[in-house]
Amino acid sequence: MKSLESESIQNENTMSRIFASSISKDHIGQNLTLIGWIEDFRDMGKIGFISVRDMTGNFQGVLTGELLSTLRDVPRQSVILVKGTIQETKAENFQVEVKVEKIELLSKATNPLPIDPTGRVKSSMDKRLDSRALDLRNYKISNIFKTRSYVLNLIRKFLYSRMFVEVNTPKIIGSATEGGADLFGFEYFSKKAYLAQSPQLYKEQLTLGLERVFEISSYFRAEPSHTVRHLSEFVSVDLEAAFLDYGDIMDIVQELVISTINDLFVHRNKEMTLFENKQEILIDKIPRITYQKCLEDLKSLGEKIEFGEDLSDPALKKLGEIYPSFYFITDWPTKLKPFYILEHEKKPELSRSFDLQYGYLEIVSGGTREHHSERLRNKLLEKGLDPKSFSDHLQTFEWGMPPHSGCGLGFDRLMMMITNSTNIREVVLYPRDTERLSP
Repeated sequence: MKSLESESIQNENTMSRIFASSISKDHIGQNLTLIGWIEDFRDMGKIGFISVRDMTGNFQGVLTGELLSTLRDVPRQSVILVKGTIQETKAENFQVEVKVEKIELLSKATNPLPIDPTGRVKSSMDKRLDSRALDLRNYKISNIFKTRSYVLNLIRKFLYSRMFVEVNTPKIIGSATEGGADLFGFEYFSKKAYLAQSPQLYKEQLTLGLERVFEISSYFRAEPSHTVRHLSEFVSVDLEAAFLDYGDIMDIVQELVISTINDLFVHRNKEMTLFENKQEILIDKIPRITYQKCLEDLKSLGEKIEFGEDLSDPALKKLGEIYPSFYFITDWPTKLKPFYILEHEKKPELSRSFDLQYGYLEIVSGGTREHHSERLRNKLLEKGLDPKSFSDHLQTFEWGMPPHSGCGLGFDRLMMMITNSTNIREVVLYPRDTERLSP
């Protein structure tokens, strides 16, 4: 009996293949080529049925005779090329099926596999991450990352339409530019260097000539957090715009979030249903709640926080009971914000800043920036930072720095909300945290 094993597929024109999701009754009678992984095989004796998955979904093949006998020795999740004629089917889950005339084994899977990619046998998060590439063969998991790709494209198109220019800033930096201690340091050609935790100073400088900029990239934070919403490497959507204040940036963020969610429910409703996300997240406007109002709301719930204190996780969870969807927290105490955030002129104890929350989860943080070099220098001193470490940055503020504002959006957290996930590791392909450095 001839083996299905193939030495090469160079003679097969795999580019002429058709994907599972494209097969319809219009193809009945046509001889087509399909490729995928064997997900199921039902051997009925004289006839067999295979379910094969590709990146778009499953198709069913019908086998008889020698092909059926040979396929019995091929493990599930092996990769096969199928040639056959499309015909009617009685199967409930398929429009049509393939009467298989030829099968070529492209790659044999070694069983048992470390996890079940069909998802029928549940595996722990750690086991799934250890075998992430295989985990993606589960259509529910792969849809997370297809949606992630789709959302990234939506964000880019939105920002391009608002005249933002996409930029790429260094991820290897020479000083702890934001004054934070949570940086990864390393030796860089006999010098001390760090991995960037944000593009903050660079994107501010770039408003000097480009006016409106954005960057979508990975950043790094050496914060020893052990929560379901923190990672050591994360993707941030950062934007900065000249001649706009923090209210204008909130308008942009609001429009971006609302238009993204609306688009998902229109063009990817099947995926949103798969995530069991409800249309209650469709909103027309995001409320803006001052920090002071938050304190009053929390006091009514028995949570007393003094002015100037940060809002703890328990406090944010209680606020989430009042505001279960999106809401902005505005006008934070100046001392809680970084040195580059501008304060209110008549109330310097309050900053021109905001956070966008989804329930207890912070998704965006932003504000109006200080654009006067001398005042910025004084703020560095007030925060206990050495202006000499920021000399390159301060110099640009003497070249006609425009008033500007901006924000950073935690993209992984946004994807948690969109996919209705409770753990940020679900929405990141290869997450990096305090324990995980591979694969």
